[in-house]
Amino acid sequence: MSDRDEDDIEASKAPLMDHLVELRRRLMWSILAVGAAFLLCFAFAKEIYNLLLWPYRWAAGVNTPIEMIYTAPQEFFFTEMKLALFGAIFIAFPVIASQIYMFVAPGLYRNERRAFLPFLAATPILFLIGAALVYFMAMPLAMTFFLSMQQTGEDGVTIALTARVSEYLSLIMTLILAFGVCFQLPVVLTLLARAGIIGSDWLRKNRRYAIMILVIIAAILTPPDPISQLALWIPTIALYELSIYAVALAERKRDKAAKADGE
Repeated sequence: MSDRDEDDIEASKAPLMDHLVELRRRLMWSILAVGAAFLLCFAFAKEIYNLLLWPYRWAAGVNTPIEMIYTAPQEFFFTEMKLALFGAIFIAFPVIASQIYMFVAPGLYRNERRAFLPFLAATPILFLIGAALVYFMAMPLAMTFFLSMQQTGEDGVTIALTARVSEYLSLIMTLILAFGVCFQLPVVLTLLARAGIIGSDWLRKNRRYAIMILVIIAAILTPPDPISQLALWIPTIALYELSIYAVALAERKRDKAAKADGE
């Protein structure tokens, strides 16, 4: 540890009350960002909801009229509020992440701050990739599967899908969250590797168990149709393999830095 790093840590030390005041300030900025984004999203809640309906349109046919219902007077209002909150957290995430970083950064060494920033940047990018996969592939495939179960006129019985607005929103939000969280796998595993908890050899050795766990997670987080489960499982397996490469790269950098310090 260099004298400069020691000075950085000493300069960042503060009494408990100062830490609590700083934490309150960071929380207030985060809450204000979420609140402002909530008001914006609520003002355009119908437009955002209609945008989220496009996977349904692609599955049913772009020119096919879509009819949805709500079965309680307040249902669509609360659906819009839930949608606004979801969108607000999504939009305000850069502010929230920056506030978290500014709170923890004074307690980190300079090299740790530089190492932490790429992970902070990768988190929303990977979440967006997961959300895009839901919007453009998983949700249209899932809705195609559900719509294929309709029947018209068989034995005089017509069964048609008339989705509730709240249930459709819950489905697509669940998928976006599931994919977004699962796509953080490279970040989590690389951080564990940097902490020395796991290594690339360990990940390779336990690949079969990881695949089994990922299958179970995909079955829990997605609807019970095989299309949605495969749409989450296959990319997650690919991300696991990418994580092995990322962890191996982090190990090489760590060994190179340790060798340089030893010289």
